[in-house]
Amino acid sequence: MGESPDLISDLPQSILENILTHLSIRDAIRTSLLSTKWRYKWSTLTDLAFDEKCVSPSTDRALVETNLVRFITGVLLLHQGPIHKFHLSTSFLQCRPDIDQWLLFLSRNGIKELVLELGEGEFRVPSCLFQCLKLTRLELCHCEFDPPKSFNGFSSLKSLTLHQILVSPEAIESLISGCPLLEFLSLSYFDSLVLSISAPNLMYLYLDGEFKDIFLENTPKLVAISVSMYMHEDVADFEQSSDYNLVKFLGGVPLLEKLVGYIYFTKYLSVGDDPGRLPITYIHLKTIELYQVSFEDANEVLVLLRLVTHSPNLKELKVSASPIQLFPLEEESFDLFERDYFEYKLPRLETVRMTDVSGIRNELEFIRFLMGTSPVLETVIVTSSLSDKDARMEMVVELLRFPRVSPRAQLLFLQD
Repeated sequence: MGESPDLISDLPQSILENILTHLSIRDAIRTSLLSTKWRYKWSTLTDLAFDEKCVSPSTDRALVETNLVRFITGVLLLHQGPIHKFHLSTSFLQCRPDIDQWLLFLSRNGIKELVLELGEGEFRVPSCLFQCLKLTRLELCHCEFDPPKSFNGFSSLKSLTLHQILVSPEAIESLISGCPLLEFLSLSYFDSLVLSISAPNLMYLYLDGEFKDIFLENTPKLVAISVSMYMHEDVADFEQSSDYNLVKFLGGVPLLEKLVGYIYFTKYLSVGDDPGRLPITYIHLKTIELYQVSFEDANEVLVLLRLVTHSPNLKELKVSASPIQLFPLEEESFDLFERDYFEYKLPRLETVRMTDVSGIRNELEFIRFLMGTSPVLETVIVTSSLSDKDARMEMVVELLRFPRVSPRAQLLFLQD
């Protein structure tokens, strides 16, 4: 009997390459054993991803580190042609000269997407990285980033992620402004940072860290913002100014579609002198999520009202109340809802979710405001943080008394 035809090896080159791209680099290399036609086909792959799974597991950390370095070095030595994507994710390699050599090799092979997720250490990004001018995506984790003075930015970069990076604020600002095509920016685990962001094409912004102040100077195309701000319990940790942070931070983002703010974000926005009506209307904003809002603080409640009443096409609102009373209850806050807010209408609001509600007046008045100004409201979900059964029942009774302008509005009361 004759040999069975090798149907896989006879497939078109494009299909073979597609098969290889769906395999791990370790399995792609193993295809060399299939036949002479498969030998070294993997060596022209343009996307390379490495992690600990590339080598045999061992409890000996030094052995895994040595084997991983040998494996990656061997792959790069045998590789042919350009490398467009290089992804290294490992906690075993922290500060090794081998990484410098790999980056030098990549800088000469047309690298476009580079991801380095290293373990905590003292890895300093080598100068050759700043010669990778074709980069469109850059992600760095746990390293020191110090661009040379001659560096003018990455002219093709569209996505930048920096996580727990040792870098000066001036270097970050210079890097961002030197990437005119930047669309995605994520900065996390920075301490006491005052940051100005100028990125005319930026669409997605994610900030997570101890930011003392943030200026969005030139970001007119932003459509999604997510911010987590950390600080000590003293609001003075934020930069104090007569300028209203709500306007300073969100006054120049007319295309915003989604806003998410975690701990202390509304506190930060409330700093400064409230100008009354905002100088901007967020006509594209459809989703607002604000977490740990202190309803004891009149200024934070005012921020919430400003955002909601200046977003005429808002569809979904999620708010969680701060579970800890950090600020004294202010009597003057009680008249917030006795102003002209009920003259506003929220014509598109469909879903409201309020969590960690303890039943203080400002929380309930805010819910009453939403139910009384939203003609197409469908669902209001209230999750209580109260443990006392009688107190929860009193809250339910009061909520059920609130007038609803939407005939379809349903109130769901849940226990946390």
